[in-house]
Amino acid sequence: MGPGGNRGWLLRLVIAFSFAQGAVSMARPAVSYRALALGADERAVGVIAGVYALLPLFAAVPLGRRTDHGRCAPLLSAGVVLTAGGCALSGLVGSLWGMAIWSGVMGLGHLSFVIGAQSLVARRSAPDEQDRNFGHFTIGASLGQLVGPVAAGALIGGHDMADSSALALLVAGVVAALAFTSLWRTESRTPDMSPATRGERVPVRGILRARGVPTGILISLSVLSATDVLTAYLPVVGEHRGIAPSVIGLLLSLRAAATIACRLVLTPLLKLGRTLLLTLSCLLAALLCAAIALPVPVWTLALILAALGFCLGVGQPLSMTTVVRAAPLEARSTALALRLTGNRLGQVAAPATAGLIAGVAGVAAPFVMLGGLLLLSAGVAMRSRAHRDGERTPPADRRLSPRPTERGRDSNVT
Repeated sequence: MGPGGNRGWLLRLVIAFSFAQGAVSMARPAVSYRALALGADERAVGVIAGVYALLPLFAAVPLGRRTDHGRCAPLLSAGVVLTAGGCALSGLVGSLWGMAIWSGVMGLGHLSFVIGAQSLVARRSAPDEQDRNFGHFTIGASLGQLVGPVAAGALIGGHDMADSSALALLVAGVVAALAFTSLWRTESRTPDMSPATRGERVPVRGILRARGVPTGILISLSVLSATDVLTAYLPVVGEHRGIAPSVIGLLLSLRAAATIACRLVLTPLLKLGRTLLLTLSCLLAALLCAAIALPVPVWTLALILAALGFCLGVGQPLSMTTVVRAAPLEARSTALALRLTGNRLGQVAAPATAGLIAGVAGVAAPFVMLGGLLLLSAGVAMRSRAHRDGERTPPADRRLSPRPTERGRDSNVT
């Protein structure tokens, strides 16, 4: 069950992640609908949604530190408990303050689960398995994002929005709890599964200065921001262009399905090399995001979103590998936590910025903004590749060492 062995643990982890992510994807729109039914205005809904992303920011690094020097399984279990409780109790409380608090608990639970799960994948994967295993792991997130909103839409509606949204939140809590059914034997208790080193704690500043970590964080932030803003603003674009909500829902599902397809074929795509693949995927995603701003027919928009979903499927798993390989061995979980912190900041800042831009320049303008952000990520990835290519010749005192492979040149071991 160690690196290179039976991957049953990974399949169980993917299933558990599908339940956890599906629950959150159900709960987040349900929280907004329930808050509106309880009398919240747009500002209050924004605050409640922001607490989900902001509260976990303060816990990410401590949780990563703990996981670097301990087991991952307790964090997985705690994440499921907090996610399930946050979802269910958000549907039971009758005040907006209560909803904000439990929304934050739900966000903390999701963050805990993801830190534990990503650390487990990094720890149990051999170096040449990391790209593939992280790609398969993130299929769980895509499945949850595909099914969760559809399930929430099926449950929420009718004349009593407060009750139907509360029901959706209770169901989301049950779905999150189902993750427990797949958490058995995901982590071995044998000594070789413990962290490779228990040396001195690496400061956050030192982790961020490791070449490759900032690149991975920026790419992950850009890809997640694109996904979030696309989900939030494509319905607005559809409203302005006369596209029915049911069609918009299908288009968003098409994007998610294309992301899943990308991660299923990630291994052969890696023949291009990790940094080149990241550069090309961010560049193409930037152009496709900007293309959404054009007044194209629905069938063309569907093709754009399918291609965009495929390109966006590359960034998250490969940014995980980039961060893991760049970070010091004894601080991998902390580096992954910092990556998730960047994701949360993007989830807060990107929609807010998109809203300001849309109010000034029109509803399609946020997609041009996303194109610029992804273009910046492509440039950073390209610069990183050029820097590696400039260092291919080993120093004189290392010329007797075996020539690194392309995968090794991408690894940034510190």
